[in-house]
Amino acid sequence: MSSFTATPPGALGRVLLIDDDPNIVASLGMYLRQDGYGVSEAGSGEEGLSSFAATPANVVLVDLLLPGADGLEVTRSLRSCSDVPVIVVSACAGTPDIIAGLEAGADDYVTKPVVPKELSARIRAHMRRAQLWPNEGATVIFGALEIRLGTGVARKDGEELALTRTEFRLLCELASRPGWVMSRPKLLERVWGYDYFGDTRLVDVHVGRLRSKIEADPARPALVVTVRGAGYKFERP
Repeated sequence: MSSFTATPPGALGRVLLIDDDPNIVASLGMYLRQDGYGVSEAGSGEEGLSSFAATPANVVLVDLLLPGADGLEVTRSLRSCSDVPVIVVSACAGTPDIIAGLEAGADDYVTKPVVPKELSARIRAHMRRAQLWPNEGATVIFGALEIRLGTGVARKDGEELALTRTEFRLLCELASRPGWVMSRPKLLERVWGYDYFGDTRLVDVHVGRLRSKIEADPARPALVVTVRGAGYKFERP
């Protein structure tokens, strides 16, 4: 006879869920606790930010349409003080909404209705990669761009770049294979840790944000180049 032992709540880490819909908070909170996460809940943007300041979480889930400070404001505030993974969970499924959430600094975007199993898998992926830096101690230099792979630091012309964790990992993934074409699904797998799910718009928006920080002319990128129909590649200057 086989037996099943549930993972104790909190064993996998802490999730802060910011959403003003009590039904979603109740259902997602229950599922995540059963899956082994500790869950803190907040019904407004201000409450969520106060909760995070008092008890930092490993991952933050935030709705866009919140009373008071909306999800974009919350994301920007979190990003200004922390590199905690932020996943927008929203019924706003249009491309402009997704782009707005990601450009505010979110790492990921999940549309409602949420598939709890998929959301839990994404949370696990973000937690895993938040603990890892590639090739610890290595430094690579491409012209004016210096990337310290083991520390999360990149500099351009000697000035440190304000890269999010996701942007830095994307840069490392591309720069570690100069000239190689990386498809969007492959980048989702390598950077976000997803294999069979994930929206390739995540890749495009983050590439755009990365270009705005490392390229001399983001409108005419020379480092992170689009290969039409195939993906992206990093070119040596």
